[in-house]
Amino acid sequence: MDWLAFRRKGIGGSDASVVCGINRYKSPVELWLEKTGQLPHQEAGEAAYWGNRLEDLLRDEFTARTGIDVTRVNQILQSEDYPFMLANLDGVCQCPTHGPCIFEAKTASAYLIDEWEESIPDVYLLQVQHYMAVTGYKGCYVAVLIGGNTFKWKFIERDEEIIAMLIRLEGDFWEGVLSGVPPALDGSEASAGFINTRFPNSVPSSRIDLPDSAATLLNQYDKACEQLEAHTVKKTEAENLIKQMLGENEAGVIGGRIVTWKSVIQERLDSKTLKTEHPMLYRKYANQSSYRRFIIKAAG
Repeated sequence: MDWLAFRRKGIGGSDASVVCGINRYKSPVELWLEKTGQLPHQEAGEAAYWGNRLEDLLRDEFTARTGIDVTRVNQILQSEDYPFMLANLDGVCQCPTHGPCIFEAKTASAYLIDEWEESIPDVYLLQVQHYMAVTGYKGCYVAVLIGGNTFKWKFIERDEEIIAMLIRLEGDFWEGVLSGVPPALDGSEASAGFINTRFPNSVPSSRIDLPDSAATLLNQYDKACEQLEAHTVKKTEAENLIKQMLGENEAGVIGGRIVTWKSVIQERLDSKTLKTEHPMLYRKYANQSSYRRFIIKAAG
């Protein structure tokens, strides 16, 4: 069984930040759908591809700079105490002060260099603490190539408080996977997709009394709409003023960023005219779809 198939049997290090709700690219609900087999496997992007290709180079460079040999790990590790916790390590090494330690290789965009200045990004901190929970090791070396030309490495010590938190949160999450109970919904697209798929159609003329907690959510919705409207006005104002600066020019440059305002030609089917002039042809090729429209209004 390969790693992609086996990771559905438990929680891996890259899942730790998702379970904790701090991953900007994936929500807990999306991870739950993935673990329960309700999401198709997505191919890794360019960043992940090059990260894998550069692993050996980072491993060798770390050894050249520190004198610490790194051994590759060609198996998936599983916690004896918490079998739902899995680890796919980039390597292991021997630390002069902490004994056996983990080696983790990363690549990062030049725009993220500040996140590596003092320590390592929180998502990776949780990942390596997860690995230490699985292995029992006391530390982890994290080597990173930033922007393709800046090499750094950091040593991260085992943190028992973080590990205890991970065990608790990941345990609760895995219980939800086994029982089929999803985590609490949030504002992610994954949550929206889940709820729309679960309740695709409404029962005509049906009505219920909502619980008291709905009043708080309605207030939250109203305030968000007000803030969104204000932000939309500010965004449109900035856009209009920049367009005025561009004039007839297609692009402008400032501070390492490029602003474009291009002419785009599109061909669209005039469905209204087609329906009027060729009704039979329109009916033959028209597709009917349904969705649920969410509206809040005064009760009448």
